[in-house]
Amino acid sequence: MTRSRRWKARAALAALVALTLLGSATATSAAVPTPAYELDGGCYSMRVANQGASPIAASYVAQNSLGYGTAATIASAKPFRFEATQLGRYTITDSDGKLLYMAVINQVLGGTEHGARADWTVTKDSAGYHVANTETGQALGSWSGLLAVAPSTIQLAPSTGCFTPPGVTVGATGASAPAVDSAGNLVGLIDAHAHITAAEAFGGQMHCGSSFAEGGPSVALAGCASHGTLAPGALFEALIGGTDPLDSSEDGWPTFTDWPTDNSLLHEQAYYVGIERAWRGGLRVMNTLLVGNRVICELYPSRDHPCDEMGEVLLQAQYLSAMEDYIDAQNGGPGLGWFRIAETPEQVRTIAAQGKLAVTIGVENSELFGCREISGVPQCSEDDIDDGLDQLQALGVSGLYPVHKFDNAFGGTRFDAGVTGAAINVGNYISTGHWWRAASCTGPADNEQPITNDGIANFLAGGVAGAPAGTVLPVYPTGPICNTQGLTALGVHLIEEMMDRGMIIHIDHMGVKTAKAVLDMAEAVDYAGVASVHTWADRALVNRVIGLGGFVASYAYAAADAGNGEPDFVSEWRANNALPNGSQITGYGYGSDVNGLAPQAPARLNAAASPLKYPFTAPNGVVFQKQSYGSKVYDLNIDGVAQYGLYADWVADLVKQAGTDGPALRADLMSGAEAYVTMWEQARS
Repeated sequence: MTRSRRWKARAALAALVALTLLGSATATSAAVPTPAYELDGGCYSMRVANQGASPIAASYVAQNSLGYGTAATIASAKPFRFEATQLGRYTITDSDGKLLYMAVINQVLGGTEHGARADWTVTKDSAGYHVANTETGQALGSWSGLLAVAPSTIQLAPSTGCFTPPGVTVGATGASAPAVDSAGNLVGLIDAHAHITAAEAFGGQMHCGSSFAEGGPSVALAGCASHGTLAPGALFEALIGGTDPLDSSEDGWPTFTDWPTDNSLLHEQAYYVGIERAWRGGLRVMNTLLVGNRVICELYPSRDHPCDEMGEVLLQAQYLSAMEDYIDAQNGGPGLGWFRIAETPEQVRTIAAQGKLAVTIGVENSELFGCREISGVPQCSEDDIDDGLDQLQALGVSGLYPVHKFDNAFGGTRFDAGVTGAAINVGNYISTGHWWRAASCTGPADNEQPITNDGIANFLAGGVAGAPAGTVLPVYPTGPICNTQGLTALGVHLIEEMMDRGMIIHIDHMGVKTAKAVLDMAEAVDYAGVASVHTWADRALVNRVIGLGGFVASYAYAAADAGNGEPDFVSEWRANNALPNGSQITGYGYGSDVNGLAPQAPARLNAAASPLKYPFTAPNGVVFQKQSYGSKVYDLNIDGVAQYGLYADWVADLVKQAGTDGPALRADLMSGAEAYVTMWEQARS
């Protein structure tokens, strides 16, 4: 933290020596202080009511040549803005935009950046407030006319003229329609596949930015040198997202000229105010997937923590809990925020019925419980699976992906295609000791030929770790192919345990052979707790999910042709409704895969001719203007879904682009939360 003033007088220097001797003394009070939750966003003048045990008649905090001192009248008091950084903690900003921080000389000065010494823990009792530096524990007060370390009580009075920091707007006005209909059913949207904890995934450095930060958007959405031009982050993002590694300016906050964009896959796309905008537009359930991939983590050159996938799951669960607390802090205290973690269907119903966002927890990784396989030999046991499921359920996890990007000890994966397929196949080799194994097949397939030897050779030529010189490249048949690896004995045990526990089985990413076996097991016991939520399963398998009473959502493609060769959401919805079991769909969702190394919907190719017009009215009746991030104004017609707040816009666009099917699509989407929680209830019954 930089200093804004230097000492200019010998008397002040002598006072500081005395302050150092006081250390971290705390104020005495008549009662045990309790956390102060109500100050967020408030503008106050501050009065130091005592100095040690001695009352002070009039000691208002004001600015002076040495930093901050005291004045005799409230007219001289400087106004300060309090912004919550966590429950009971705040930044305190003066009217010039300087953040109060505790200098190492124990005087309070004004700085320009948030840090531990610019964070203040505030408690209160009948006498007033007690403000202590969060890092050092030193109490804020007055000493020899300076604002510094002293055991003091602070009294606050409403003021005006406070600094208003630039921020991220929600851009929504008006009240939402009720979240429960006359029959008691939930009315609202569901994102069934999101990764809002990605800041802690893949070692913690591969992803730039965060869904929230104690210092606000200037910290959460700042650019990262590791993702600048030709840096590792820029190179990897170019590989998976098609961005330009030669022009990565890293201009995030406050101009956002570089990111977020629909394909900035290693940059934060789900800042919490964006999620708030989507919630205001009717989002009532968000299934958050804690994600990990040991191989990708170890290939990235830097990290904050080990790459063990279960360890990463635990870190992300803690991050999600801290995010809930942070949003509570912005809304008046524990339990008062709009963002609530839900561990049971009953909790989802309670939260969503209050009009809040129920956040459920899932897991999506490739070596769950350490259950990789090496040359066909599993690296875990049934006891490891049981213990792992116990641990996940203790974290509130409701469902998981038994298979993700690589073959593992449970079954075979569904193949990626093209350059991505080549990269993932190399990862499969590193994880398992073998390439994907495929054979020609008819009916549902795992892909057309997913990779080329040239593609794999290019990765090996780059010195990919774990693939020794002389490695023999695989050869695949042309045309439709299927993974020859099916559900293993350990996979059978996992699925049986998940059904016994009422957990949701996500079949996306399973190879056809594995997914068929899982659905056979579910059908044998009429188990409804199965889901396909981001268009990673063959449609014949989706039809079986629907027939079981499971839940289906489509990947959040653009509403209509985006000119990128991908399907569009409306066509996917129509195709799933046209399946033999399509008439059984009672509600529908979308899977954003936000922050999940997957692109968001780009602007539609026909957006100029058929734009979403602002302001627009969301399906729940709330009216939306364009959303601003700092000085950047986002427009779905131009930016696509560059960041999560644009999902409110995207949903309205879906209904518009569906034409005469718009009312039916709207009804399905607004029944999505109810359909999901009903499926989960049936799985647990």
